[in-house]
Amino acid sequence: MNIVVIGTGYVGLVTGVALAEIGHQVCCVDIDAYKIEQLQKSISPIYEPGIEELMEQNINNGRLSFKTDLQQAMHECDIIYLAVGTPQKEDGSANLEYIKAAATDVAKTMTKEMIIVVKSTVPVGTNRYLQTFIQEQTPHKVSIVSNPEFLREGVAIRDVFYGDRIVLGADNKVALRTMEEVNGNFNIPIYTTALESAEMIKYASNAFLATKISFINEIANICEKTGADIREVSAGMGMDKRIGSAFLQAGIGYGGSCFPKDTAALLQIAGDVDYDFHLLKSVIWVNTMQHQKLVNRAKAYYGDLKNLTFAVLGLAFKPNTDDIREAAALSIIEMLLDEGATVKTYDPVAMENAQRVLGDRVIFCNTAEEAVAETDGAFVVTEWQEITQMDLNECAARMKQTVIFDGRLCFDKEKMLDAGIEYYAIGDGTYEKNKNYETVY
Repeated sequence: MNIVVIGTGYVGLVTGVALAEIGHQVCCVDIDAYKIEQLQKSISPIYEPGIEELMEQNINNGRLSFKTDLQQAMHECDIIYLAVGTPQKEDGSANLEYIKAAATDVAKTMTKEMIIVVKSTVPVGTNRYLQTFIQEQTPHKVSIVSNPEFLREGVAIRDVFYGDRIVLGADNKVALRTMEEVNGNFNIPIYTTALESAEMIKYASNAFLATKISFINEIANICEKTGADIREVSAGMGMDKRIGSAFLQAGIGYGGSCFPKDTAALLQIAGDVDYDFHLLKSVIWVNTMQHQKLVNRAKAYYGDLKNLTFAVLGLAFKPNTDDIREAAALSIIEMLLDEGATVKTYDPVAMENAQRVLGDRVIFCNTAEEAVAETDGAFVVTEWQEITQMDLNECAARMKQTVIFDGRLCFDKEKMLDAGIEYYAIGDGTYEKNKNYETVY
């Protein structure tokens, strides 16, 4: 098939590369000329392990190209994918400005009957609206297919080829069969639904995973008060096949481009149909409070953070990505700065993005060891392997006060104690037993 993918952000680029890899002719289109120029050189605008190698391979074999001219790209095109951003608006709803603009451009350049696949995450009812919106602007028949993405940043290449399912929603049975053929070489189970069901599957899946995270974080907070260890509790729970171990890792909450945006959007969708989604409100509230957990603990420990220096290790919302959207590290840094502390920080790949946001308000370091030097404490926020495998004895020797607050439970507490480091990990009730102050939410 000849396929055009509109949008070369995270979803669009991974989708386009993957479709080329399974044998389709793919042209990815974006209005950003500089980005297209870089993509033509196999330089990815996102940090995603393995993607540049696949780009280069498929450009060289003639199956993948990048253009700014949509009309030129659509020559002999069979299927169009819409993969533009739907950022969150102030009220929590999805901003559909970009997808409507892309849909208008498609309507103006269509020269024949077309299947339009929506990869963008959109509220329930949007695909049906787009069907009418586009059809009113073109004499050619339009068939809309909802094909939500389930990619995890950092392992997106693996997810696109070894995912659990491919969801396709449409009214047109012929379009569904065509899309089943398009996706056949992924060899992943395909589940076909109505348009609205496909849209809801995306939001419901992310909201459920966010719920698991907030739930286990609440259990971690109880563990601190009771003497239980959340790591042991999570492992024991995860052995139950009805529960599973995925997303039961306690910490400082979720972030990134999907969970915060999708939970807020689903809450707005519920509100639009006059349904009060109490559970999801609690999930979001718990996550907001969890972002404050480590700093509140530090305030309880030191009393006053003013004029103290802290290291924040990790800036990306998770390892193997440079994405800092809704990252807990940014919340922690802002809280520390508000308390009058000096902040030193390090991340293997997200420094450039963070500098755009934080400017010269923090000190950016070249290594984790440099970041902890002469500090009164360190916050472990992103579990990069480079950070979790730090030489603890060297860190202790460099620090003024040997205190580490672990927001991802990625260190062995016995090794910390052996290195002479006072160690606090979320959900570690043994720490609380040895202290006389109360757990701080």
